[in-house]
Amino acid sequence: MALSYRSLLREISIANKAPCLVGIRGFAMGGKKKGPKGASDAPKASALSKELKSTTLYGGNILKENADPKILPDTDYPDWLVHLLDKRPPLSELRRKETESLSFDDLKRYVKLDNRARIKENNAARAKN
Repeated sequence: MALSYRSLLREISIANKAPCLVGIRGFAMGGKKKGPKGASDAPKASALSKELKSTTLYGGNILKENADPKILPDTDYPDWLVHLLDKRPPLSELRRKETESLSFDDLKRYVKLDNRARIKENNAARAKN
């Protein structure tokens, strides 16, 4: 190993006239690319036509060989799929209502959210002690 350091020192002493970067690692400076004046970094408009966007689920394909799936009419999808987007009431709203008037799903949600809130309160109280 000492031999390699000697040869390195010899190379540096020989090249006094020109800058020598032997044994020094440098990194390139990464900066923003400068474009013509008036050019903005805003995303460009999609190259897909509106017709293609409305009939195809672009990017929905997970397999390499297949094409993107086509969007079907609403009647071809199951009923429960539409209800996934329904807004459900938060815990504060469920607490204001009487438990007898809640539907079974809302009652299940109330119990779950209430238990979760109680656990958080107990954990916070224990953490302070």
